[in-house]
Amino acid sequence: MPNKRSYDVVLYGATGFVGRQTVQYFADSADVKAHGLRWALAGRNQAKLEQIRQGCAGAADAGIVVAAADDAKALEALAKSTRVVLSTAGPFALHGSALVAACVKHGTHYVDITGETPWVASMIAQHHAPAAENGTRIIPFCGFDSVPSDIGTWLITQAMQQRHGVPCVDVVAAFSLRGGVNGGTLASLFNIMGSEQAKRLANPFLLNPNPAGQSQIAASSDPVTPRYDAHFKAWLGPFFMSVINTRVVRRSAALLSYGDNFSYQEYLRLGNGWLSGAAATSLSVSMGVSKVAMGFSAVRRVAAMLIPKPGEGPSETRMDKGFFRCELVGKSAGGQVVRGRVQDQGDPGNRATTKMVCEAALCLVIDHEKLPGGAGYGGLLTPASGLGAVLVTRLRRAGMTLEVDES
Repeated sequence: MPNKRSYDVVLYGATGFVGRQTVQYFADSADVKAHGLRWALAGRNQAKLEQIRQGCAGAADAGIVVAAADDAKALEALAKSTRVVLSTAGPFALHGSALVAACVKHGTHYVDITGETPWVASMIAQHHAPAAENGTRIIPFCGFDSVPSDIGTWLITQAMQQRHGVPCVDVVAAFSLRGGVNGGTLASLFNIMGSEQAKRLANPFLLNPNPAGQSQIAASSDPVTPRYDAHFKAWLGPFFMSVINTRVVRRSAALLSYGDNFSYQEYLRLGNGWLSGAAATSLSVSMGVSKVAMGFSAVRRVAAMLIPKPGEGPSETRMDKGFFRCELVGKSAGGQVVRGRVQDQGDPGNRATTKMVCEAALCLVIDHEKLPGGAGYGGLLTPASGLGAVLVTRLRRAGMTLEVDES
């Protein structure tokens, strides 16, 4: 990558709800200051970008780049001006494709917070090969979708090999969380449900390099019923994000060769009493009904009137009171067990997501020589395959818990 670029990182979508938080994160970052990183705010409206810069303490020296999502020339100029692009501008299926194409063309590394697996599947088809050829890392899913699942599973597989000398063949994750939702995330969901993309969501191996057989697909279908799990000592119910996270982990499993028989699944943890069992059953039924209802355009239109608009989200107080905890249990074919957890304080979809994606971008800028695969490795990657241990170290330093229990 040429060193003579105007910026080290450009924050695209800086006027959005999460985008504004990335601006503050960079403004507050000791690493940004210590390494003298040159960074800029980017989006389609210069006046709004200047307003964000003026309203953010510590961002006075940040640049401004104006580029609309449908302006290919402006996006190419943006990509050529920086080493890394961090994008929070969703829905990505509507606003992200030209930016990814520009980054691949000009060898600019890229991270985002998308959870839109059908869109990422199309980006893989178009850009994985050229990005791999020119050593460009395009890494979607660098927020709560899907860092805890993906990096957590990677930690479990590493620990199993290091401690027991055998592969991990099965990982189950159970989430506990509290937080709000922002309008951009909901807009991305509604865009998927109202398009042909929705039909592709059911494929549990949507992001894998090679098609899966029918037996694999059947064995990895998304949970729709509750279960009591002895390892977690709790009732587990369907988790609304599993349709995203499981696909990402399975792509990592393929790219990092976890093994042909590797299995991953995740749930929402609800507790261990009979009330929790009833809640898990109720959750299963309500999620099934909601999935059917969201397939109707009239239902989506009514829902759109009741939810936050793009650019809106939870209050500062509510975000501060949020949290997430992802507990993981990995097993070998011989029965060895490894447990781990990823957790943090703060709204998972906003506070934690901001931390994850900003630290992912800083991995690419500051720690590029330490990344898995070496400096010339590229492609449409996952957090685990593209960032691995470097991201783990950064997130731990930023206060997030990522640990594997002692044997």
